[in-house]
Amino acid sequence: MNELELLAHADVRGRRYTEANGQRRVFPLEEAIAALAAFDESLPALGLPAEATLALLDDVGSPATTASNGPRYFGFVIGAALPVAAAAERLMLAWDQCASTFDNSPVSATVERVAARWVLDALDLPRDSAVGFGTSATACTLTALAAARRELLARQGWDFDGQGLHGAPEIRVVVSALVHTTVKKALRVLGFGLNQIVHAPVDGQGRVDVTQLPALDARTILCLQAGEVNTGAFDPFAQILPHARAAGAWVHVDGAFGLWARASSLAHLTQGIELADSWTTDAHKWLNTPYDCAMAICRDARVLAEAMNSDAAYSSASLDAQKNLTLEFSRRPRGIPVWAALRSLGRQGIAELVERHCAQARRIGEGLAQAGFEVLNTVTLNQVLFRCASDAHTHAVRVAVQASGEAWFGGTLWQGRPAMRISVSSWRTRDEDVEALLALLEMAGRKSAVGR
Repeated sequence: MNELELLAHADVRGRRYTEANGQRRVFPLEEAIAALAAFDESLPALGLPAEATLALLDDVGSPATTASNGPRYFGFVIGAALPVAAAAERLMLAWDQCASTFDNSPVSATVERVAARWVLDALDLPRDSAVGFGTSATACTLTALAAARRELLARQGWDFDGQGLHGAPEIRVVVSALVHTTVKKALRVLGFGLNQIVHAPVDGQGRVDVTQLPALDARTILCLQAGEVNTGAFDPFAQILPHARAAGAWVHVDGAFGLWARASSLAHLTQGIELADSWTTDAHKWLNTPYDCAMAICRDARVLAEAMNSDAAYSSASLDAQKNLTLEFSRRPRGIPVWAALRSLGRQGIAELVERHCAQARRIGEGLAQAGFEVLNTVTLNQVLFRCASDAHTHAVRVAVQASGEAWFGGTLWQGRPAMRISVSSWRTRDEDVEALLALLEMAGRKSAVGR
C-alpha cells in the first residue's frame, strides 16, 4: 500500500470502530485482554508491512479498548470526542505541524489564538489572560504553580531564574483537604514537600470551610477546586477570594471539569472564581475534545509567559506563542480541536451540553435513592456519589456492573468507606442510557443482596 491507500484503510477501520460505539462492551472481555499478548514481540530485524501493523492494532487492539467514546461510560469524567473535534484532529494530524511559533505554523498560531480568546469568553474569565494549551490538567497545573511561585518570589525581591530556590524566601502552599492527586503531583514535582503543605478543612460535601481557612499572606499559594472529584462541589470562591487577594496570596483554581459550569445556567456555582490568579481545565473532559488537551489560564499573561519562556537565538517569538505558555517547545496544536468544538457548539451548545449532563446526573441520583442506595452528595453538577448499606454490598454492585459490559463506573473512598462514583460527561449519553444504567444498578443491587 502507498501512503494514501494506507491512510484510507485506517479511515475505514476508524469509521467501523466509531459506528460500533453504541454496541460494544463498555469494558472488554477477558479474552480480548488476554489476546493483547500478541503485541509482545521482539523488535523486528526487518520492517514489517505497514498494513499488517495497522491490522494488528485494529484486530487485536480495538476489542481490548474501553468504550469511553460511547454513551454508557461513566468513569473519571471522560468525555467522548465530538465529531467535529475528532475530524479537526484528523486534519491536524495530516498537517503534522510543530505548533511552537507563528514561524513554524502560521495556521496553528492563528487558530490557537482565536481558541484562547473564545475559551476566556465562554468561561467569562479576564479577557487579557494567557491561555496555554497543554496535555493535561496535571501538566497545566504544574506550569501555573511554577508561574505562581516565581511571581510571589519576585514580589519579595528574589530572582528565581538566576538564583533558583537555594536561600529563597519560603513559599507556603495551602490546599483543600480533598485536593486532587494531580495537584499534589505537580507540587511534589516542583519541590514542595508534601509534608509541608497545609490542608484546609472541608465540610460534608468537600468544600473548603471558610471558618477554618488557614492564614494567608503574600508568600502563600492557595489551591481551590471547581468541582470536587467525588461530589462535584465548589469551594466558596466569593467568600475566600477577596480575603486571599487582600492578603496578597496567589489563588489557583483546579477546574478540570467543573470550570465549564461557568458557561451554563450553573454559573452561580462559580461566583467569585474570576478573582483568582490562575485556573486549569481540561477540554477532553466536558468540552468533549479528543485526548489529550487541557488549558493553563493565567490572569497576568506576562507572568506565565516569563515563567515558561523558551526563546532562543534561532527561535524567538511573541509572549503569547504557545512554546512560551506551556511546558513543550515542540508540540502539536492542541487548541485546534478546542476551536472546532467551540465553533460547532457555540455559546448555546456549550450551555446545553453542561445542563443536560447535570440534569441526567440529578435523574441518576433520584433513581438511586428510589432504588434504596444511599446517595452521599447533593447532586448539583455531573457527579453522583453513592453506596450500599454495607461495604461488601457496595463492592459487589460495582463488580457486577463492570462485569456486565453494559456500563462502567469506578469505585472511590468517601469519609473512610468504599463508595461508587458516576460521572456524566459524554455528549453521546442520552436519557435512555441513563434509564438503562438505573435499571442495571437496581438489578445488580437486588442480585448481590440476595447472594450475600
